[in-house]
Amino acid sequence: MNIHFIAIGGSAMHNLAIALSRKGDVVTGSDDEIFEPSKARLLKQGILPSTIGWDATRISANINAVILGMHAREDNPELLRAKELSIPVYSYPEYLYEQSKNKIRVVIGGSHGKTTITSMILHVVNELGLDVDYMVGAQLEGYDCMVKLTDKAPIMLLEGDEYLSSPIDRRPKFHLYKPNIAIISGIAWDHINVFPTFENYLDQFDIFCSLIETNGTLIYNTEDEEVLKLGEKYKSTINSIPYKTPTYEVTVEGTRLFFDNEIYNLKIFGGHNLQNLMGAMRVGEAMGIEPTDFLKASQSFTGAGKRLQKVAENGTFTMFKDFAHSPSKLKATTKAVKEQFASRHVVACMELHTFSSLKKEFLPHYLGAMEAADEAVVYYSPEVVKHKKLEPISKELVENGFGGNVLVLNDTKEVSDFIHSKKWNNSVLLMMSSGNFDGINYEALGEELANNC
Repeated sequence: MNIHFIAIGGSAMHNLAIALSRKGDVVTGSDDEIFEPSKARLLKQGILPSTIGWDATRISANINAVILGMHAREDNPELLRAKELSIPVYSYPEYLYEQSKNKIRVVIGGSHGKTTITSMILHVVNELGLDVDYMVGAQLEGYDCMVKLTDKAPIMLLEGDEYLSSPIDRRPKFHLYKPNIAIISGIAWDHINVFPTFENYLDQFDIFCSLIETNGTLIYNTEDEEVLKLGEKYKSTINSIPYKTPTYEVTVEGTRLFFDNEIYNLKIFGGHNLQNLMGAMRVGEAMGIEPTDFLKASQSFTGAGKRLQKVAENGTFTMFKDFAHSPSKLKATTKAVKEQFASRHVVACMELHTFSSLKKEFLPHYLGAMEAADEAVVYYSPEVVKHKKLEPISKELVENGFGGNVLVLNDTKEVSDFIHSKKWNNSVLLMMSSGNFDGINYEALGEELANNC
């Protein structure tokens, strides 16, 4: 197959391009900007575009398929040329379905926990030596490509993002996968630039459930009110399997999990992580993995990249970074850290970075999201607000949104000065953002603080 990628440099797109190249397809691509690490990875695979920019002459009749990334626009000259030549144009998720339509498709859905659950399943699959294709939305430690595609693997594991598929396909990605096995971990309003009301957002998960294949399985979190409703709604038409947070104890090393009269010593911690593990275990069971085998293999799992990832540690200080940015993620992550380090002073810093988080109308959803921390800092950049063409927000508005008891800062230096003003003995620093606080080097900061304790 000759496959051309429009916007090949995207975080998801370049992984798919590499996977198809490794499978033996002839892959070409284009983009108007390609950053690291995509650039180095594409170069190593031998598929980095020789020039930057769009060029309709790249599209010829010998191309079998064009894959269109979200970064491209509807008037992209290469896209227009492909249409002229009647070349099939696919979104990223559409092509993943094409590659997996003869496999058992396992789709991990939910507003939060998707990457963690997918990582847990992949860890167990690797521990047990099973052959599974996959697509993960985040970079995981130990993988040089987050998409694997083969003709042999009987199962395809897909992280099911609810965001739009492409500039010309406004369907959520996870509507295109048609799962045989699906899980919904939780529903908390997100992507409000696309789904303007909570009801509209909820509908996407309802549609997702309706697209599960005949005789398929839905695994659902009973501790989430909206997910529970969906599980109850669909239990008469598909195989519905509930799960919830298990019984556990906090240990110095992590967690002692009690399940089915057995004890499992885990390296992960926090109620939300353990809830995710139960969901992952039920998915594994639907894939044919016995729960006892799943949990035994999970004992060596240390976590997903950027999800409560330990940055630095000494005897009295620990620093974590986390991708958390939505209200539900902030609450779960902060609570988990305080529960694990109950005797330590926990300082939680988060950055409002996404479109939703910086929107004035959305801020009240953060009420109490960081109350488990002993101290909480919220950072946002007025320049980012301006760049996203949003209405300006004030420090007072942000503080009121969180319900007070947070220090609101809008300069990176102020965040750095705050952190450096603290004594970090017997403390935990938790940095939460889908960005990097506009330039803070977490690793360098963690090393400095750990050395100075």
